[in-house]
Amino acid sequence: MSPDPYSYFAEFYDALTQNVGYDKRADMLMELFKRHSHEPGLTLDLACGTGSLTLELCKRGVDAFGADASSEMLSIAQQKFAEDGRQTLFLCQKMQELTLYGSIHTCVCTLDSINHLPSAGDVVRSFKRIACYLEDDGLFVFDCNTVYKHKHILGNNCFIYDTEGVFCAWQNDYFESDNRVLITLDFFEPAGKLYRRSTEQFSEIAYTRAQMKDMLAQAGMYIEAVYDEEGFSEPGETAQREIYVVRKVKT
Repeated sequence: MSPDPYSYFAEFYDALTQNVGYDKRADMLMELFKRHSHEPGLTLDLACGTGSLTLELCKRGVDAFGADASSEMLSIAQQKFAEDGRQTLFLCQKMQELTLYGSIHTCVCTLDSINHLPSAGDVVRSFKRIACYLEDDGLFVFDCNTVYKHKHILGNNCFIYDTEGVFCAWQNDYFESDNRVLITLDFFEPAGKLYRRSTEQFSEIAYTRAQMKDMLAQAGMYIEAVYDEEGFSEPGETAQREIYVVRKVKT
């Protein structure tokens, strides 16, 4: 098992997330900014991973930079930008320890990165760090896996991903007490006639809308809107991921 979270995952992340559609996610964010009469300005892509969304936002004229706790992920992100002939800033920082050089007008945090934080306390600390740097008229947009997804979709299930460069066995263990899913990923990479195996393990915790509202309030922020991932509609009971649009409480 890797000593640092996502160190092995970084190597295979792009191959295993080919269906994410970062271009469509970037388009959705641009439409969301428009619907909320918001000019993105300086934008932080928090928990940016390998920088795919950061790059798509930059292609759309957004002054975006990224932060992630994984140096391995950020190394790939920097290479991705170099290959596209672009430059931006990447910071190797945990969300709950975010330290910036100045204020930001927008923060986005996608692909259930908030769920990856190890506790509700870490979520609140992360929200407080974001609020510390977010301008008064700024916007914070993030998505989260729902309790429904953790209980009924991820649950105690197993998934198999077979790509050209890696075979991945995904095993889940669901804990109802805190809606947490322990995820174990076993990667099998071709190495001659054999396979090289590596293992990654981490947890995701799902929160109710009321819990999320309370944690944001502790950081001096409030929910302006919540959308279903599939469009700009109110999430239903079986929604698997919700998109939160958040602002700071005016003082």
